[in-house]
Amino acid sequence: MKLIRGRATVDPDAAPRFYNLLANSERIAEARLIGGNPTREGVETLLYALEGDPERFRAEATETPGIESVDLSATEDGWTYAIVEARPLATPMYETIHRARMQSGFVARRPIVYRDGAIHFRVVGDPESLQAAFDRASDAVDVRIDEIETVRGDPDRPAATLSERQREAVSVALELGYYDQPRAATHADVAAELECAPATASEHLRKAEAKLVRAAMERSGSGV
Repeated sequence: MKLIRGRATVDPDAAPRFYNLLANSERIAEARLIGGNPTREGVETLLYALEGDPERFRAEATETPGIESVDLSATEDGWTYAIVEARPLATPMYETIHRARMQSGFVARRPIVYRDGAIHFRVVGDPESLQAAFDRASDAVDVRIDEIETVRGDPDRPAATLSERQREAVSVALELGYYDQPRAATHADVAAELECAPATASEHLRKAEAKLVRAAMERSGSGV
């Protein structure tokens, strides 16, 4: 099983209005699709976290075909939650997502992030099935795969994407006190335990740390 990270961009001139509001608006720095579920026939309730001007988002969203209502709830950390009721088949972007979700072999993980003109996503499953879904996408959609990793255990657990060697390096570093303050071990100490060169140990730790920091930021809602 693979964890696939990537991004998709849509030509703004061809993109649905709601996509441009989420991904290209100067008023919204970032929008994160956190969850959603079908409600009454033909309608889905979707939960977004917004960084930016929520009132402008509500005003523009409710004027968009397929969007029935937007309910806002502000937080103290600068983000606003928006519950959006939408008719997917009346909203081109959602209709495309629905078609993609009909492809078996993979599951999209939340959040799905709209930022800097692109959709940033994580998918667990078969890369070939995901590629088949991309092949069905419109020519206006450009998809880029940033990373493919083997998942070990719960894909939402921070350490799930570490390789065995990276996991071993971090475990040894913790045991030796490499992450203590003040630091009680060096790259050379970790390397001696791993029976490898210090540069190799440093590389294992750097790659593992990057994955763990990314996972922590994703959980906090600060990045993908």
